[in-house]
Amino acid sequence: MDPKNRLFIAIAVTVLIVGAMFTSFGRSLFVLNTPSVELPSGASSGVGSDVSSSSQSASDPYQTVSITPETVQNVIGKTLVRSDSYYRELTIETFWAEGSSSIPVQVWADGGWTHTRLVLSSGVVRHNLVRDGTLYYWYEGSSQWLSIPAEGHASDLSQHIPTYETVLDLDQEDITSAGYDLRGDTPCIYVEVTYEEGHLARYWVGVDSGLLVSAEEEQDGQLVYRMTGSNPSPCPSDASFALPDGTDPK
Repeated sequence: MDPKNRLFIAIAVTVLIVGAMFTSFGRSLFVLNTPSVELPSGASSGVGSDVSSSSQSASDPYQTVSITPETVQNVIGKTLVRSDSYYRELTIETFWAEGSSSIPVQVWADGGWTHTRLVLSSGVVRHNLVRDGTLYYWYEGSSQWLSIPAEGHASDLSQHIPTYETVLDLDQEDITSAGYDLRGDTPCIYVEVTYEEGHLARYWVGVDSGLLVSAEEEQDGQLVYRMTGSNPSPCPSDASFALPDGTDPK
């Protein structure tokens, strides 16, 4: 074989080998050095605390995303994902000049269905079952039920809780405070919003579950609403998503 041809073949083989090594190892190097957004598993104390990280080491390729009034909508919209199967308990409190009321709520969610059981102030127990644009409701002890069309996030309304995703539709200047905060022992994203003059709302959204952990509303400086929820647990296998007459709407 001509020496020039042998040299050409040797160079070509060398280039292929180097290319293969770069493909195998270079890609990993780029991945290791590309920061990924990670919400913190803990949170600093103090409502609306801003937590951010600009440093990065080879052993920790993640950057904690900063939460501010300017960034919180983006974080909620692109980072938080609601748990779709769980059981938890809520307490809904309303306050007015002459007194207050408290409603305990149980929530089961699984397979796209949400079943809520509310003990109303009158002592009557109401059940709501929501999925695919329909709300079924009945009162405990009765086999009769009714259904009505339901719009998006009807499962939140059936629990008597606000839908925190409404924050995504607000003008940024309406968001007065945002950050990370511990609500009990649950790390949360905290958002404070002024919807209109004198109307202030606060949301605590669980970092791990994407569920609303707590909420408060004030009118002219007075607390008028408060919701607190327990940490979600797995939805029990015997949870019922049937109507009171035994009909399975699935």
